[in-house]
Amino acid sequence: MKGARKLSEVKTGQSVYIENVNGRDAFRQRIGEMGFIKGRRITVVKNAPLNDPVEFSIMGYNISLRRREAAQIFVTDQQLFSGLADQVITESVPAPKGTPENNGRTIRVALVGNPNSGKTTIFNFASRSHEHVGNYTGVTIGSKTASFRLGDIHFEITDLPGTYSLSAYSPEELFVRDFILEQKPDVVVNIVDAANLERNLFLTTQLIDMNVKVVVALNMFDELVNHHDRFDYAGLGKMLGIPLVPTIGARGRGISKLFRKVADMHTGKDPFHRSIRINYGHEVEHSLAKIAEKAKPVFREESAGETSARFIMLGLLGRDRHAETQIIHAREHKDIIRTAREEADRIEHLMDDNIQSVICDARYGFIAGALKETYRPGSEDRRKISDSIDHLLTNRYFGYPVFLFFMWLMFSATFNLGAYPQNWVDQGVLMLGRFLEDSMAEGSLKHLLIEGIIGGVGGVVIYLPNILILFFFISLMEDTGYMARAAFITDRIMHKIGLHGKSFIPMIMGFGCNVPAIMATRTIENRNNRLLTMIINPFMSCSARLPVYILLIGAVFPDFKGSMLFILYLTGILVAIIVALVFKNTIFRSTDAPFVMELPPYRLPTVKSTLKHMWFKASQYLKKMGGIIMVASILIWSLGHFPVQRQAVNSKPLQASSAMETSYIGRIGKIIEPVIAPLGFDWRMGVCLLTGVAAKEIVVSTMGVIYQAGEGDDPSARIENKLQTAIHTGDKLRGQPVYTPLATLSFLLFTLLYFPCIATIVAIYNESGSWKWAVFSVFFSTGLAWVLSFIVYQTGMLFT
Repeated sequence: MKGARKLSEVKTGQSVYIENVNGRDAFRQRIGEMGFIKGRRITVVKNAPLNDPVEFSIMGYNISLRRREAAQIFVTDQQLFSGLADQVITESVPAPKGTPENNGRTIRVALVGNPNSGKTTIFNFASRSHEHVGNYTGVTIGSKTASFRLGDIHFEITDLPGTYSLSAYSPEELFVRDFILEQKPDVVVNIVDAANLERNLFLTTQLIDMNVKVVVALNMFDELVNHHDRFDYAGLGKMLGIPLVPTIGARGRGISKLFRKVADMHTGKDPFHRSIRINYGHEVEHSLAKIAEKAKPVFREESAGETSARFIMLGLLGRDRHAETQIIHAREHKDIIRTAREEADRIEHLMDDNIQSVICDARYGFIAGALKETYRPGSEDRRKISDSIDHLLTNRYFGYPVFLFFMWLMFSATFNLGAYPQNWVDQGVLMLGRFLEDSMAEGSLKHLLIEGIIGGVGGVVIYLPNILILFFFISLMEDTGYMARAAFITDRIMHKIGLHGKSFIPMIMGFGCNVPAIMATRTIENRNNRLLTMIINPFMSCSARLPVYILLIGAVFPDFKGSMLFILYLTGILVAIIVALVFKNTIFRSTDAPFVMELPPYRLPTVKSTLKHMWFKASQYLKKMGGIIMVASILIWSLGHFPVQRQAVNSKPLQASSAMETSYIGRIGKIIEPVIAPLGFDWRMGVCLLTGVAAKEIVVSTMGVIYQAGEGDDPSARIENKLQTAIHTGDKLRGQPVYTPLATLSFLLFTLLYFPCIATIVAIYNESGSWKWAVFSVFFSTGLAWVLSFIVYQTGMLFT
């Protein structure tokens, strides 16, 4: 059409209409499913600070695309109309039969919805679970199952990953689709963002095609009301044959009503329930009829196909290879696939558009027609507040400084604010140690409790407040929606180093814990990008390393606590960037995946949800204290206690240290000392690092035991004082301080980079599907830690 131009050429603030989408089939399918169809109005909101990617507004929500992807979309200033737009043509079909009575059976429910729709919030409230909720794509990174009772009915609910559709564009989409087709839940609860109906209902149309039992939860209904929208949801429910229930998941409103409606749907008591067939227009319906004729024997033989035949045939017509695997066992599968491809070619030639766009166009035409009769938007601009905040946080000049300041503030607060509750916990540990010291008779049990358990576990538990503060800031970034903005402003940088913008979210999550961060890489479509993100993620300092940092920085760098912590975290990021650059140009070469990411509106997290999240993290930390760290502390104490005589250990410091060297743990340390001596470490530091392989917090508990932290007055000051006064016992450096600033810096750097914990290694194996990458991560990170610590220490020795 005359006047058509690329979307990448449209200036900020201008609105245009989509004429056509080019590019690869996967990109066109994904972009079409998110509303980029012919005739749709789209506005350029802003450029990222480095001019790429670009933020656009379409269908009432904001989305970011790189300029390269935007160049594949052709637009015009003239308003266009699709031939299928605003049509509601449906046909009733036999509905899945309900179970007459529940008879004590468990109702299996699957929760399905778009990212940011509040799906996991409803899951948490209904089941009293503690799954993390974040205001960005990819928080739910696998299925979670919980159960609860409502009256005399037992529900088993599964929270599935957030997905925009049930195509095979990304791993989570395929996972959700396969779960519904194979596990066949009794009822699917489709959580819909009531403030963004048109985009969210696209997934609903696919569930209709599956002919499964569906109940729609109109979540965040208060936002729709606050914007003065008028919505006849009962009328839409009658039209779709699906009950719609308003809910406010964050406040727990409407949840009980929702699951009562689920029970009615399961038993066939819902008065409005009926199954409908969406009409995709004459040409598509003609093609579906031809495919159905060829596939008759397949779906007649397979009873499971009765609920999903139309959905599978639409997939076949759309050249979905995963749909083709659904019929691969049939003798006629080659003939069916050939017919589907011939029909797809016929439609594309006739309509001068790809088949995926034709089907997406028809779905949105159905949705537009249904909403035209039932929905009237209010006059208030629902994005106004978010856009005002974004004006500062993603600003060309202030975006990066604000982000860096927030990171610095997070680490400074972790130290400075955490110091007060840390002292309170410290005093509690001190009182317990004094009580046991005064009340117990002399013996090995007393020394085990005071030196082993209180010295080891108590030395770690005092850092719980600092970790909670760190998680508070990370939770704040996730829940408000700022995490998505951080990915938006850093995508250009991530792209320069060979990573996808979505890799930034798992990397930030790694500051909390590397395990869920590695699982979150599932949202990255390209396998090589996903593997590379897994390999570099352990370089993000997780909360388990935080006690080590706080202890050593407080002992050796007391005047630069916040800055030193910030530098350590920044070093991890820089190392990850350099490794990514090298690997992207060697073993992980691949074509770049499109950067398509929703920028959800900012939402103010509730105090209840934030405290709930922090308490959950605290409980996990305390369980670790009572589990692996206690066992490790007891084991380390035993290795340090035997075969040393107690009298020797209770003697003068130098004699006690010499006695410790002759213990089992001393012998282990002496074996590895030659390897770590060039890094400035003595045998005791080596033992601490060795025990940290299981969990990094054990490094601190080992220090507490080895330096006999159970003796003396103040537990916190005792460990720091022991580190400050620790001296070398070997011949070469005998009598010299162990924890010099240079040796401590080398030790901190090694702790930052070496050997991912066991749980992280298992997560890499699970997500990569191979032990090869898990083992590679172990040897590569440890080797890199040794080399960099060697360079830092030996270079520093030249100047000291």
